Amino acid sequence: MSSPTATLLVSCPDQRGLVAKIANFIYANGGNIIHADHHTDFTSQTFLTRIEWQLDDFNLPRDLIGPAFQAIAQPLGATWQLHFSDTIPRIAVWVSRQDHCLLDLLWRQQAKELAAEIPLIISNHPTLQRIAEQFGIDYHYLPVTKETKREQEAKQLELLQRYQIDLVVLAKYMQILSPEFVAQFPNMINIHHSFLPAFAGANPYQRAYDRGVKIIGATAHYVTSDLDEGPIIEQDVVRVSHRDDTSDLIRKGKDLERIVLARAVRLHLQNRVLVYGNRTVVFA
Repeated sequence: MSSPTATLLVSCPDQRGLVAKIANFIYANGGNIIHADHHTDFTSQTFLTRIEWQLDDFNLPRDLIGPAFQAIAQPLGATWQLHFSDTIPRIAVWVSRQDHCLLDLLWRQQAKELAAEIPLIISNHPTLQRIAEQFGIDYHYLPVTKETKREQEAKQLELLQRYQIDLVVLAKYMQILSPEFVAQFPNMINIHHSFLPAFAGANPYQRAYDRGVKIIGATAHYVTSDLDEGPIIEQDVVRVSHRDDTSDLIRKGKDLERIVLARAVRLHLQNRVLVYGNRTVVFA
């Protein structure tokens, strides 16, 4: 079993000596850096970094690493996150009627491709409950209408708290979440069945067919209060032709959706995604 590591994700205004200051914090406390990746966005003059080190022989106990680093981060104007490799996140998967993304995530988690627990599935339909039972996962059916939306979102939030959920994955959950809910639980990844920003919203495959596109795609992004406009984590495309009808586009698109969503969730779980503004840096 590999030794545990700590990972810092940092963003701040670009300035001289940033790499040295962060690396010296780790070196001065006996840490051995095993991965380091840096990027400067010259348009916004923003410096972004991911740095990972072994905790064996590190002088600071875990509960003191954050406060100690804050003393360095504050004068730099930095925002930062600290993660430990042996902390296992807890995921809630939200679905409607389609099962392809749900099954793919469950298979990958069962095969230990995703370092996370999935104790909870929430749906606005009862359709996929048998899959939850097959995998031994609690399934909560919460139908949503315009009249019950506020009440059901309160129940959803209570479930996330009860199950101690760290990340929500919207695996073809065909509902728009309210800005109030997103503000209370912003840590969500959605899969959208088009290559955003093209064909945002509903029925993208039919609209793509009507437009005669030669490439279709899928996009995984963080959820914000603006529909399908959150920071993009992962995308991919596949070619289509005049011989493909809408059902062909849907079939090819489902394959992409599975792959793109799994990549995005894995990158998030590995603490490789850093959001700044409405953009991301992905330290793959």
